[in-house]
Amino acid sequence: MKLFKSLVIALPILSLSALGSLAIAQEWEANEGALSNAYPGKAYSPYAQRVFPERPLWGETHLHTSLSMDAGGFGNRVAPRDAYRLARGEEIVASSGQPVRLSRPFDWLVITDHSDGMGFVTDILAASPLVTSFEQGARWSKGMRAGGQEAVDATLDLIGTFSQGKVNPDLLSNYSPGSRRYATIWDDVINAAEEFNEPGRFTTLIGFEWTSLVNGGNLHRNVIFRDGGDRVRQVVPYTTQEPIGSSDPLDLYKYLENYEAITNGAVLATAHNGNLSNGIMFPVDAQYTGRKLDKFYVEQRAKWERMYEITQIKGDGEAHPLLSPNDEFADYGTWDVGNLDLSEAKTDDMLQYEYAREALKNGLALEARLGTNPYKFGIQGATDSHTSLPTAEEDNFFGKHSGYEPSPERLSHPFAKSENGELFSWQQVASGLTAVWAHENTRASIFDAMDRKEVYATTGPRMGVRFFGGWDYSDADINSRTPAFRGYEKGVPMGGDLPPASDGASAPTFMVLALRDPIGANLDRIQIIKGWLDADGKTHEKVYDVVWSGDRSPGADGKLPGVGDTVDLANATWTNTIGASELGTVWTDPDFDPSQAAFYYARVLEIPTPPWYVYDAFRFGVDIPEDAPTSQQERAYTSPIWYTPKT
Repeated sequence: MKLFKSLVIALPILSLSALGSLAIAQEWEANEGALSNAYPGKAYSPYAQRVFPERPLWGETHLHTSLSMDAGGFGNRVAPRDAYRLARGEEIVASSGQPVRLSRPFDWLVITDHSDGMGFVTDILAASPLVTSFEQGARWSKGMRAGGQEAVDATLDLIGTFSQGKVNPDLLSNYSPGSRRYATIWDDVINAAEEFNEPGRFTTLIGFEWTSLVNGGNLHRNVIFRDGGDRVRQVVPYTTQEPIGSSDPLDLYKYLENYEAITNGAVLATAHNGNLSNGIMFPVDAQYTGRKLDKFYVEQRAKWERMYEITQIKGDGEAHPLLSPNDEFADYGTWDVGNLDLSEAKTDDMLQYEYAREALKNGLALEARLGTNPYKFGIQGATDSHTSLPTAEEDNFFGKHSGYEPSPERLSHPFAKSENGELFSWQQVASGLTAVWAHENTRASIFDAMDRKEVYATTGPRMGVRFFGGWDYSDADINSRTPAFRGYEKGVPMGGDLPPASDGASAPTFMVLALRDPIGANLDRIQIIKGWLDADGKTHEKVYDVVWSGDRSPGADGKLPGVGDTVDLANATWTNTIGASELGTVWTDPDFDPSQAAFYYARVLEIPTPPWYVYDAFRFGVDIPEDAPTSQQERAYTSPIWYTPKT
């Protein structure tokens, strides 16, 4: 700035006539207020001296490799190092022998192999004496190495026996914490992450999945470490098998607490697939154990579970049409047949304890009752792929298990079936991804973004989404083309708590904007979903269309007409002749009551595009399955922003 001032002052001396008068020079004299109030940067260059995250970093928090029992057992032969190679942009060979590559590299990746029996299946396939010296192990080894249906049957038998706690304890002890073999496998998991971690280019975060299963009800958590191998090597993963492990999340929290205490590191957990928990993922009165929810429970869950995996292969978990009947977009990728293994059918009364939106609402009520909101989580997405391939795009979908990698036959086989119901192959959801607003591409920065919940999920596309909440946003803030300056200056980003109201403000304002995926579909609309707690302790929700493409107007019923549909089934494509490349607005809550606790999050909808099985039909010349939708509207979900009344 000093150089700028000197040049301006000197100009009249050098060429007074060229500028017209001295008054012009004085008009440009630099001082503390020289930069326009419409431009909040500290330097002429808007990209210099920024103190906020500048772009979303894309990655995956939930990926299984050949080390997981239910991955390797079903044919996955892709080890962690090749999974990292794929994620950072290289082409690899899938377990089915097909070449595979992502459309664009990831910025970061967390591999989360199951902690129970990690590497067990590797030794089963290798016929290791640690396995074959036991009758069970010899039988599973023979079946899996035979291939085909015999291998599938052996794997199902292994998983069922393990789930029932009937694996020979001496055999299992060879692949449990405390054994030499388990320590060796975990050490190599860490080594692989260290080898592929390149700060600034591609970040690997060390993690594992704690796979709690209660009578078939899904209570799984992924554990993600902030730290490198020097700290993480001081522990081994926590398991579910007693007496070493436990299926109770409260015991997992003890493990996380112990890790931080002994290493001075940081760690968090993220749950997923409440839709397969059969009503036990988000309790409001008591845990599945019968233990009543109390202050300790809500404080522990709020401390350790900073994010929730809202969308993935095994169904989208935002909302359910029975819980949100006024939300026309609530029925996306819905899995509501039963629990994880279909051993128990789903009943309607379970749904309210399974979906993220309902949990966010119930969290407000629990905070009023117990003082802490246990469901105050950020929103993230992942694939939960068991192929080592995080392929979340519809035209590049390699399925949940290696047996469902691309082939003309994969649509003809059920994905899961029991006397309680059936899930079809086409119901696998090509989802999802996590975007973090991190300051830099490093473990610490990415983890810290997750910890403060400045994250959002998509079902696969890479839309850029900003969401801010405050009290004083205006149209000028978003029209400046540098809205993030004002977003952070005047409020909080996604994942934050609204600050106290400014003088004269009667309702909060929200600034939201989205850019389409550069190689994806145009945008249909942006919605803001509000949930709140009334004076009687009852929860409510409302979906607001806040900005949309085209010249549509809401009808008499308040509903916005559909954007249209350009999907070409015969050629498995669509056109961007409808929708918008970017959308943004400043929105004020028209129904705000300062006495009511509330949350707000944004949902961004694309125009209709073909699901993955339409690409299968086109490429393999097979029929689209009966009853399968022929188009869908992919989406992004931001982390919420919360409002808490003054006490």
